[in-house]
Amino acid sequence: MKHVVVLTGAGISAESGIKTFRDADGLWEGHDVMEVASPQGFAKNPELILNFYNERRKQLLTVKSNDAHKALATLESEYKVTIVTQNVDDLHERAGSTNIIHLHGELLKVRSNFNEHDIWSCKSDIVLGDLCENGYQIRPHIVWFGEAVPMMEEAIQICKTADILVIIGTSMQVYPAASLMNFVPKQTPIYYIDPKPANVNSERVTVINKTATQGMKQLLILLKQKD
Repeated sequence: MKHVVVLTGAGISAESGIKTFRDADGLWEGHDVMEVASPQGFAKNPELILNFYNERRKQLLTVKSNDAHKALATLESEYKVTIVTQNVDDLHERAGSTNIIHLHGELLKVRSNFNEHDIWSCKSDIVLGDLCENGYQIRPHIVWFGEAVPMMEEAIQICKTADILVIIGTSMQVYPAASLMNFVPKQTPIYYIDPKPANVNSERVTVINKTATQGMKQLLILLKQKD
């Protein structure tokens, strides 16, 4: 069974109504990125950050997986599929995909601000004064700027085993995630789905200049033709 590795970004969830954090001017929902997505920001104003992610969490619970998420889940009937996502939502899981690596954390999980391995599920608000069992403040389970990406090495090893690589809804500009396509075997075909794709100079990359939902329809046809 061929191994399909899928790299997904904000573009696949945008069609479900998930707001992309970063606006064209570089602000995240009106905030400087370092205010709401850095350890320094959390140390300076933890209440602001907790409220910021509380709002993101509430919004996530109001949306549903879209046809692109569901199409990826159907691939599991014919392929081994691993999804490596930069997204912090759970829309891949809700669509039925079973093997997902979240590079940047998960919005519906929280962790101790003291022990990064002390993680648990949470669908409600977190407020200042909510403590873990050891008495430390609870924080979102999100990888902030300046923090290590703990799942990166696993993602690299997964990419090395890819028979097919699919990239959906990501500019491939955010590192270290953007480097992942460099680890797939040289003979591995790459399909890149994005309505505004970045320039890719490689003969093995098939660019599908469409939204995630429309692009996935075309990809399923292309894969069937290749088999």
